[in-house]
Order: sequence, then structure tokens, then C-alpha cells
Amino acid sequence: MKKISTRDFVLLALLIAILIVLGFVNIPMPAGLSITFNMIPVAIGAIALGPLGGAIVGGAFGVISFLQCFGICGFSGMGAALAAIDPFLALVQRFFPRLLDGFLLGYIFRLARRLNPYAGCAVTGFFAAFLNTLFFMTSLVWIFGGTEYMRNSMAGRGMLTYIVAAVGVNGVVEMLVSTALTGAVGSALYKAGYVK
Repeated sequence: MKKISTRDFVLLALLIAILIVLGFVNIPMPAGLSITFNMIPVAIGAIALGPLGGAIVGGAFGVISFLQCFGICGFSGMGAALAAIDPFLALVQRFFPRLLDGFLLGYIFRLARRLNPYAGCAVTGFFAAFLNTLFFMTSLVWIFGGTEYMRNSMAGRGMLTYIVAAVGVNGVVEMLVSTALTGAVGSALYKAGYVK
């Protein structure tokens, strides 16, 4: 296993600090989900430090997301409702999708940069938001789909209709912003020789 250098450790700490700040910068949406940009530091971690770095920052995102269920590092109304139903399942639903997202992003960047390193950064940013939305919503419906809370949220709509309505605007905004910002920051890191 590769040792983490001091420089890598500092970058991880910086990205996690940015995640904490971004925990307070959510744009609420009517469906109960917020637009969030926390996947951008996860993508940067995956670009600069590979799958392990992506998994560490993704795991930190998952922990912060879980803490928001209790009003720590921001607040998530949906998270609070899910934690009231079952705190352990809320942890699983909020932590593991983000950990997996970060891990996979490291491999996505490795593949995408073969064509063009700069485009690889943007592609990684796109998939950071796309996979975060896909994994989060899939785990939400899979774990909590049978609860009264979710039945009320779905309001008689089918599962697919609910997911599209709940994350339609969120997902598009997050994917566009994540693609642009991750592309810019990742490219700057690449030019600076930080990305190997």
C-alpha cells in the first residue's frame, strides 16, 4: 500500500475542511433535497490522490452528511427524518454511497485522462455529481422506500417519477457546476505537476 506523503495529507485535510464549509452552503429545493457542491472536493481528491484519496474524501463527505441529520456541520431535514426512523440505516445510506463515489472517481480519472488530462478532470467532475446523485437516490429508495416518510414524499408517484422530480434540477445544476469547477481546479493541479 502506498504511503501518504505530508503534501498529500495536507491536501486531504484542506479538502475535508472545504467539505465542512460546504456543508453549510446548501441550496434548498422544494422536494426536500438540496443542491450541494460537496462532490467537487471528492473529485479533486480522486484526481490528485487516486482511488484511495477519493475514498477518504468521499468517506468524509458521507460522515458530514450523516452529522447533518443531527444539525452538525449544517442541517438536512430529510436526513433528520431518516435518522429518526433508523439512525444506523441513515448512516449507511449517507456514508457508503459517497465512499464508493470517491473510490470510483479515482479510476474514472485514470481512464479519462488517457485521452486528454484536462478533459479527464472535467469528466471526473461530471461523474462525481452523477454518481453521487445515482448512488444517493438508489440507496434512499432501496433502504427507506417502504417507510411512511418516503411514501408521503413520493405522494403517489412511481419511484422513477419521484426520483426525476426530486433530483431533476438539483442533478443538472450539480453536474454542470461540478464539471466546470473540477475541470478548472483539476487542470490547474495537473499543470502544477501535482497530478501524476
